[in-house]
Amino acid sequence: MVNTPEPRIAADAQAEFTRRGTPEAPELAIRGEVDVSTSAALRDELYGIVDGGARRVVVDCSEMDFIDSSGLGVLVGALKRVREKDGELVLKSLNPSARKVFEITGLTKLFTIE
Repeated sequence: MVNTPEPRIAADAQAEFTRRGTPEAPELAIRGEVDVSTSAALRDELYGIVDGGARRVVVDCSEMDFIDSSGLGVLVGALKRVREKDGELVLKSLNPSARKVFEITGLTKLFTIE
């Protein structure tokens, strides 16, 4: 059974987070900018997915325009949380500028990136 996507908008539409898939195989799509004004909403979404029992969480970054250190911190925190439950957090479709941020910070060594 596939859930109908429900976009959730954070901070005056700077970012939109849409859950897809099922509780067992969730995917969270990010659209827009993940920064200090939207990272708390991203954290709520990711932690809700992990606390709901997901063991493999896919984050679709194909429409993520920007990410700052607060957004990176949220992703690292979610990765730690899911790994505590023997799970995995996968980043999918990073655009070149976002990939460069992950490479510069060394986070490509921590995350599974597809």
